[in-house]
Amino acid sequence: MGIENHQDSPVGEISFDCGEEGGPDRLLLLKLLFTGETLSIQVHPDDATAKSMGMKSGKSEAWYVLAAEDGAQVAVGLKRPLTQLEFRNAALGGSIEGLLDWQEAAAGDVFYVPAGTVHAIGAGLVIAEIQQRNETTFRIWDHGRSRELHINQAIAVARLEPASSRKLPRHITVERAELMSCPFFTLERLDLPADTVWELTASRESWALVVAGGGTIGLLTARIGDGFFAEADRADIHVGPDGIVLLIATAASSPAIGLLRLLPAEGRSQPGSELESGRQGRSVIPFRSSGASL
Repeated sequence: MGIENHQDSPVGEISFDCGEEGGPDRLLLLKLLFTGETLSIQVHPDDATAKSMGMKSGKSEAWYVLAAEDGAQVAVGLKRPLTQLEFRNAALGGSIEGLLDWQEAAAGDVFYVPAGTVHAIGAGLVIAEIQQRNETTFRIWDHGRSRELHINQAIAVARLEPASSRKLPRHITVERAELMSCPFFTLERLDLPADTVWELTASRESWALVVAGGGTIGLLTARIGDGFFAEADRADIHVGPDGIVLLIATAASSPAIGLLRLLPAEGRSQPGSELESGRQGRSVIPFRSSGASL
């Protein structure tokens, strides 16, 4: 797993892929972001605009804050509604930064950024990002850096108004919390106690990230920072002595009813025995990405 931070990019980025050459197109993309500086102010197209441009989908995204320095902030939406002329003038002059709705961010916070929402990520953050699989970004302001801006395109797709972005978790069970749902994906947090065994059933495209603790998922060792992909799969999660916390994003608009089941002691397999029953988890493959679009 590597982090690549180019001199012209204020962000380190790890993107995950499932490594299936010639396989079906995936709907979602999982990333880790590490911000050393405030990122560019930007916006992404919605599905209708993206399809008119020849793309398969727009780009809505959600952020889960893994770590934050004191005073770290994110911006989602505007403080007040703007006309297109006001927005253009503010973007050209750089005053757009002061018109964003900046909010303090702390570990465990969740923010939803629907397509069309003007947004930015401040310095000093580690964020897990789940998004629709589209990398189209219209950059509005880049804090004096020399990269290309896309103000005309941004005006065409941006919602020039405040946004309701911060999400509060809703517990489905003691171990399972829905962090947010939207028409394109659902993000959940699984907090599994030490030395237990669970059956995970992923009926839809699902991406998981270990954010605390460890254990095994199917045949694979699961440690902090490891990512896993599953679709139409089942795998046993053997939780280690420190418990395990997983973020899991599913390409569905609401949580799946049968995602997680505690296995009774008499029904538990040993780690790795899923191979015999054909239930094998698949690790996603991290690859380096410059983060140049951020």
